[in-house]
Amino acid sequence: MKILFIVSTKFNPNSGVFGATFSLAQQYQKLGHEVCYYTLDNLPLGLPGIVKLVLFPWFAAFHILKLSRQNLIDVVDSAASDAWVWAKIRQIFTDNYPLLVMRSHGLEQTLHLHNLEEVQNRDLSLSWKYWLYRGSIRLWQEAFTLHNSDLVFLLNHRDWKYAIEHLAAKPEQVKVVTNGIPEKFLSLTFRPMSESENLKIGIAQVGTYISRKGITYSVAALNAILARYPQVEVSFLGTGCSETDVHRDFAPNLRDRIKVVPHYAHDNLPTLLKDHHIKLFPTLYEGFSLVLVEAMACGLAAVTTATPGSMEILNDGHNGILIPIRDSRAIEQALEKLITDRSTLENLRCHAYTTAQNYSWQNIAQDQLSLYEKAI
Repeated sequence: MKILFIVSTKFNPNSGVFGATFSLAQQYQKLGHEVCYYTLDNLPLGLPGIVKLVLFPWFAAFHILKLSRQNLIDVVDSAASDAWVWAKIRQIFTDNYPLLVMRSHGLEQTLHLHNLEEVQNRDLSLSWKYWLYRGSIRLWQEAFTLHNSDLVFLLNHRDWKYAIEHLAAKPEQVKVVTNGIPEKFLSLTFRPMSESENLKIGIAQVGTYISRKGITYSVAALNAILARYPQVEVSFLGTGCSETDVHRDFAPNLRDRIKVVPHYAHDNLPTLLKDHHIKLFPTLYEGFSLVLVEAMACGLAAVTTATPGSMEILNDGHNGILIPIRDSRAIEQALEKLITDRSTLENLRCHAYTTAQNYSWQNIAQDQLSLYEKAI
């Protein structure tokens, strides 16, 4: 098959959305399929960033039209609402156009509902710019694309349910799929804790140090845990802010046990997670978290909030612990259980590692190609 990926980001394999797309596309190529991309880098260089984002679906539609007329593509796989203009063209004209797949990296409709909830809880304020575009026009574009695509890929069952019940999507066209992790994260050596480690527990929180990732609630819990258990050390990786910014949230006598890495190369994550045992992920909203699976592949037991994305990955009490959102006390209790019950910690670590082995891009690529073929 000849597959065109439409993504309104720069061509950067190390970024989140495009990185996942690129990893999948590489597997498609290994399986003998032809792949090409249309990204922001294909737009005229002189356009300002915001103008590029607004005009991207129009440029993408004309590019698809050109390739379609030359029979150069069989499948258009588009991120979210990037193909809404093309979907409109297909609605008006009845030519035999290529299969249109809408790929959501987290449904914006459900993210919008989460944002409204955050506003109600006074944890978030939305500017007029949000309501001018992301909270209005972009939601319509996403819904229109979803309703007029041949196939829709969503990352969790909450988004699937919302698409069916509120966006009039056809159940047979909407599929819950998953993202994968790089081969280098698969089949890493699982290292059980040795007897000499019984006085040391490493907790890692990976991700930007922002409120949406639940920082407010984890800080309160970690201050209590570090004060109570001197054998515990905490690492914040990929914070996007300085060590000083993080340390000011913790008592001075605890800071020598807190490591901060503002930025890191993705390939180095297994090395950074060495000597850690628990992955803390108190996010307030997540469509699907690759870094959660990657940490599990490195042998960390997960303590994470019961968001739609996390519930696709974790089975509470089997390969991790699910806790309520915005609950510092629940975070503290879950961490304390694993710190004081080594048998439970080792059991969760082992099952987390085993679970992560299922997220091979090769298997995911084969499954999604089968969905293409069936839809065609």
